Amino acid sequence: MSAVDPLVAAHVIHDVLDPFTSTVPLTIGYNNRLVRPGAELKPSAVVSKPRVDIGGNDMRVLYTLMLVDPDAPSPSHPSLREYLHSMVADIPVTTGVSFGQELVVYERPEPRSGITEWYLCCSSN
Repeated sequence: MSAVDPLVAAHVIHDVLDPFTSTVPLTIGYNNRLVRPGAELKPSAVVSKPRVDIGGNDMRVLYTLMLVDPDAPSPSHPSLREYLHSMVADIPVTTGVSFGQELVVYERPEPRSGITEWYLCCSSN
């Protein structure tokens, strides 16, 4: 039995993102807790921006990281569909997001109670 990709199961692929092949490791953590695709976090855990590290070995490549809420402000009323909560550009490989240029300052995802979906997307410039 093969495992279903959590991004496909959550309808991220095709609804929010086109199918893709991951080319570098991306490590995401909130409050020293490693976050994996499909993880559920309480609103209190995402008050501060996450720690994000981008792997790889081509020092010439820069990356852009975006935090997007596909159904803001709520799944039943997505009037702000694909709301941008954060954007950092020009991140060198083998470093953290703090080495990039913050274009959109981190805004914690809503709602402040209950569950919402949001995605960290990383692509090369």
